[in-house]
Amino acid sequence: MVPKVTPAAGDDEADLCGVLDADLGWALGVLFRSYLKITNAMLADLPGGPRGYQVLASAAGDRAGTQLALAQQLGVDRTVMTYLLDDLERAGLVERRPDPADRRARRVVTTDRGTELLARLTQRLRQAEEHLLGPLEATDRTAFRELLQRVATQIDCLDPAPDACAVVEEVRDAPIPARRRVRT
Repeated sequence: MVPKVTPAAGDDEADLCGVLDADLGWALGVLFRSYLKITNAMLADLPGGPRGYQVLASAAGDRAGTQLALAQQLGVDRTVMTYLLDDLERAGLVERRPDPADRRARRVVTTDRGTELLARLTQRLRQAEEHLLGPLEATDRTAFRELLQRVATQIDCLDPAPDACAVVEEVRDAPIPARRRVRT
């Protein structure tokens, strides 16, 4: 276990660290930045990178459902999902098959090659996650994962992921507040 480093008392950094120690947003941000750095490098050769991995993981065992359902589940615009699936399909990792319940819809499933690659990538990601959570004891890592998954699942059920492209458009089109001059 890695010991906690704290600046000397009375130091400005100590005051700032004390505030940040209690800030969930800061902690999540630091963890997420580190996670992204690791996973982006690890998944750089996969079409779509981390998003491509999420598609493979969802499509494994025919659990993704239709192409539209997969896009909604992952919070991806359906047009963006089409391009991502095109890339994964060209790489021989997924297939789009007609949905028996609705021939207009397509179900996304992994190919044998996609399933094999997913298993290798999942193993490598688990090792990277273990390294990232290295400061925690093994039982704490397990508890952390379980609690985080429980909270994330609950939030996703109550407030599913929005269409990422719509969010970008909303932010892009939002009025920019006027800057106020501060007189000193």
